[in-house]
Amino acid sequence: MGKIEDAIQQKEFKNPFTKAVVNLLYTHSYLVTAQNGLLKPHDLSPEQYNVLRILRGQNGVPTTVSSIQDRMLNKMSNASRLVEKLKSKDLVKREECPSDRRQVDILITDKGLQLLEILEKQVDESHKNFLHLNEEEVNLLNDLLDKLRG
Repeated sequence: MGKIEDAIQQKEFKNPFTKAVVNLLYTHSYLVTAQNGLLKPHDLSPEQYNVLRILRGQNGVPTTVSSIQDRMLNKMSNASRLVEKLKSKDLVKREECPSDRRQVDILITDKGLQLLEILEKQVDESHKNFLHLNEEEVNLLNDLLDKLRG
């Protein structure tokens, strides 16, 4: 990928803060494109993959659509729509909550868990390849990104 100036064919930026924001936005697009390429053969979007990972993290405990929405990386995603798409692929199931009939519980299926298991090695390896950083640099980047968000 190289320097942001080369990637977007811009010689200079107004200031380093503008450059950093443009760099983050461009890098986000780069990472999403790479992730899309990895997930597309499995008929998954990054948002659907995120929902499956959230549900796997529940360790068999049902959760609600609103809880999934709260935990999603992309807060603009429509968790209800994503759950329905995953349900149509038999990767999740929706069940009426026994204690509150208005609430719908969401669980990952065995098929969903198997898909995540298949993807896990590919995703881990691709993350290392996308970043072009060693472990010390990744730790520094994580610290800086956490600081950036305050």
